[in-house]
Amino acid sequence: MTVLVAGATGTVGREVVRRLAALGADVRAGGRDPQRAAEDLPAGVPAVRLDLEDATSWPAALDGVGALFLLRPPDVARVERLQPFLDAVVAAGVRRIVLLSVQAAGRNPLLPHRALEKRVEATGLAWTHLRPANFHQNLLTVHREEIRDRSRISVPAGNGRTAHIDVRDLAEVAAAALTGSGHERCAYELTGREAPTFAEIAATLSAVLGRPVVYPRPGVVAFVREQVAAGTPPGLVLVMTLLFTTTRLGLAARTTGELERLLGREPTSLLRFVEDHADAWR
Repeated sequence: MTVLVAGATGTVGREVVRRLAALGADVRAGGRDPQRAAEDLPAGVPAVRLDLEDATSWPAALDGVGALFLLRPPDVARVERLQPFLDAVVAAGVRRIVLLSVQAAGRNPLLPHRALEKRVEATGLAWTHLRPANFHQNLLTVHREEIRDRSRISVPAGNGRTAHIDVRDLAEVAAAALTGSGHERCAYELTGREAPTFAEIAATLSAVLGRPVVYPRPGVVAFVREQVAAGTPPGLVLVMTLLFTTTRLGLAARTTGELERLLGREPTSLLRFVEDHADAWR
């Protein structure tokens, strides 16, 4: 069975491809820019052009595919725009969809992620929803330069706690759901054991890196001003502000045992993650 991974150039999609390839699965990497995808693929994994809103890219990408790893492109807020692609998935004979959602989707029906979940369920195919917490990998992407160059992590999260997950653990669960059985019609809320504050995250970074990494606890206004001055796109500033306000209010601290149960082991801790990637901040 061929498994198609959409968004294979992103942090999650790339890791799902790697995990599937390591398992010996017949995996195909899909992305808007297949040349970019091909630059970082395991040996033998083909890259194909896949734009979820461009029907000309669908036939070749979906040919012979039995299972699909799907995520909502960040620039697609109105998920009805993805319905034609879902119709094409059904017509192509795909039998299983594993959808990357977000932790709060099961409790907040207004999220676009939940709207897409409902559309996937309506296809009649076997489906699995993965609802992960915040990614440890955000420390390597969104916050990397600030940690490396300024020895700080500045977000308006106050003393709020936020659950996290390592994308490598998420990819392990995704690969199992794409290639195994027993995951049909399941929605998994995936978190690690911990829900640290950003002060605790800064302390962990400090201990591993051997230098102080500070968390200045900026207010929302100061954070927005700083991001605008740094040239961050206004839309991204708004999204970040909303997410960190949720954390500040204590709404992101929920942890579950689902990830540990599915992995059959303890999820990757914050300390282990920072130790694994310490050179990125040096």
